[in-house]
Amino acid sequence: MEKLTATNLRGNWATLLLPIAADDSIDFGLLGQEIDKLISFGVDGIYSNGTAGEFHNQTEAEFDQISELLAAKCRQAGMRFQIGCSHPSPIISLERIKRAVHLKPDAFQVILPDWVTAKEEEQLSFLNRIEANAKGIPLVLYNPPHAKLELQPKDFHVFKENVPTLIGIKVLSKDETWVKEMKEFASHLSVFVPGHFLAKGVKSGIADGAYSNVACINPVAAQKMWHLMQTDLEEALKIENTILKFFAECIAPYQKMGYSNPALDKFLAAVGGWCELPTRLRWPYKWIPEADVLAARKKAEQLMPRFLLNEI
Repeated sequence: MEKLTATNLRGNWATLLLPIAADDSIDFGLLGQEIDKLISFGVDGIYSNGTAGEFHNQTEAEFDQISELLAAKCRQAGMRFQIGCSHPSPIISLERIKRAVHLKPDAFQVILPDWVTAKEEEQLSFLNRIEANAKGIPLVLYNPPHAKLELQPKDFHVFKENVPTLIGIKVLSKDETWVKEMKEFASHLSVFVPGHFLAKGVKSGIADGAYSNVACINPVAAQKMWHLMQTDLEEALKIENTILKFFAECIAPYQKMGYSNPALDKFLAAVGGWCELPTRLRWPYKWIPEADVLAARKKAEQLMPRFLLNEI
């Protein structure tokens, strides 16, 4: 398979959501079923240990088991995959890279050290050591919405000069000024934005794809939406607006109640119903009750029927 680059890193990548059992253990059987389904749906790629994968709340043995399971299934199926090696601790993130490098993912995802905010020199020191230990496997940098440091477009130009294997970033999309600056400073990178803003990002000329919360609801429809964006962007924008209405009415209220992004993503998957994934998060974090799923699903059927029913 062709090596992943800033040019060909595109499309609808599905996140691996972590199935947590009532005793707080990971249900690896269900995790395997989830991977199998995502492969069968033909998404552009799968990535582990994003925010919804609860990378911040795993043992290292669990991280290794998740990574090995994903790699084995994706390699057998010829599916592109990325391993998230992020952690609030830079040392643990580095050790995860070292242990996972033999699995040869298409890329590694990392976040910058976040317990103590890293200055520019420290950011480069971190990324350079990660790069050296990744042994040529490309890097993707995730700047989460709740990160203490919000990276600016000009920061990505600094990375261009100093971290040559950095091929992509995952960021929040912003206003027209941000788009203009991103085109100036980050044109060398593959830019992924949130799934519910992907069509708008494609229209603005900035988005190359999404590590997609929209794929949490319906991976098949999210994949079809990506293809529609290449052939009929205006129609894709219309469907995206219905998704945004659903988010405003059914997801934003939970966000205002203090539920975390992992809780929201797992709730989205439960609403979509494509896999028997529980909404449960691992202790000590709270999750949205399973009892709320049915009402949200009915609302989704009203607000975004084409997306929910794959009629794209």
